[in-house]
Amino acid sequence: MLPNKACLLAFLLLLRSTIHLTAAIGVSVGVGGGFGVGVGIGNGNGNVGNGNTPSEPPSSKLESAYKALQAWKSAISDDPLKLLDSWVGPNVCSYKGVFCSPPQDDEISSLSTSTATANVVVAGIDLNHANLQGTLVKELSLLVDMSLLHLNSNRFSGTVPDTFKDLVSLEELDLSNNHLSGPFPIVTLYMPSLLYLDLRFNSFSGQLPDELFNRKLDAIFLNNNQFQGEIPQSLGNSPASVINLANNKLSGNIPTSFGLMGNKLKEVLFLNNQLTGCIPEGVGLFDELEVFDVSFNSLMGHLPDTISCLQDIEVLNLGHNKLSGELSDVICSLTSLVNLTVAYNFFSGLSQQCSRLFNIGFDFSGNCIPGRDMQRPQPECSVIPGGTLNCLRIPTPRPLVCASLPRIIFSNNMQSSSHHTSSSSYP
Repeated sequence: MLPNKACLLAFLLLLRSTIHLTAAIGVSVGVGGGFGVGVGIGNGNGNVGNGNTPSEPPSSKLESAYKALQAWKSAISDDPLKLLDSWVGPNVCSYKGVFCSPPQDDEISSLSTSTATANVVVAGIDLNHANLQGTLVKELSLLVDMSLLHLNSNRFSGTVPDTFKDLVSLEELDLSNNHLSGPFPIVTLYMPSLLYLDLRFNSFSGQLPDELFNRKLDAIFLNNNQFQGEIPQSLGNSPASVINLANNKLSGNIPTSFGLMGNKLKEVLFLNNQLTGCIPEGVGLFDELEVFDVSFNSLMGHLPDTISCLQDIEVLNLGHNKLSGELSDVICSLTSLVNLTVAYNFFSGLSQQCSRLFNIGFDFSGNCIPGRDMQRPQPECSVIPGGTLNCLRIPTPRPLVCASLPRIIFSNNMQSSSHHTSSSSYP
């Protein structure tokens, strides 16, 4: 879902830049494919400004870009597709994978001055699927006007340079599917314009920093690394619409602050970690949530009634945990469900509504439901994991009025936080 949004943003950026360049300096500029998440590499003729060298000498910013890109080229040891063969000479706007446009502060003025020649800057780099081997160099921080850096599916190794904090215009950073390592690259949290952070499929390790969820990131992809430790309580401060922490080694409870996140949350993927404890009641606050996957953890206790408020939920995967209780209409009456998986838990009963779903492709296997096929052997069901676990559920109206949830959940979180030590950094 989100990659489509990112591609659209990239396309609009290029289209906007094309209009401004055409109006300002009277050149015909093509918008090429390959700019955006997962799209691939520009063909050289798709670069904004490609082949159209400005009539004036290169600006100081283009000179800096030339220095940065040549330093990076020197740090790349293998280029099997020969993409960097075009990275010759000072006209960086002709380099494959490099995209130029007028700087944002020049766009309006360049249109209003008919005699002015619009300067251009490096606005984006897309080397997705280039299979380049090398490292990221500190000189890339000279590209201060760059808003998109897409480097997924390469063989970059090492760490993210601390100088990247100077990339003040960067909105999208995609370093996924590389060989990067070390602790979480904290420098990414000091890029003031960053909205999209994709570090998945690398070898980052260690704990997630508290600051991660205090930033204005709209998309956070950290799956398939080696992060460990607990999810920070600051999770509730995040305005993100997508958070993917899957396939790491995260442990502890899902923070109770979860329900305090921004209400535009659409996808949460915490699967295949080592999470324990309960599913927070706050899950029901997200009326736009479409995907909630916490499978392959060790979550216990009963499902919160608030799940019944997830009217837009399409994928609900709770499989391979230690959840218990009865599967009630709370979960089985969700009208938008396309994929419901509760396999390999310890559920012991089905409501009438859930019984109707049993034979139409929803996976209830590996539980403790009497009279149903493909359930656990009885000895495994004699002791329910987490039978004494207190999930801190609070009384809710019957029937549950979803509109009242924010007040109820906020009250519960305030009561819960009063039991924590006063040394906590979060309210």
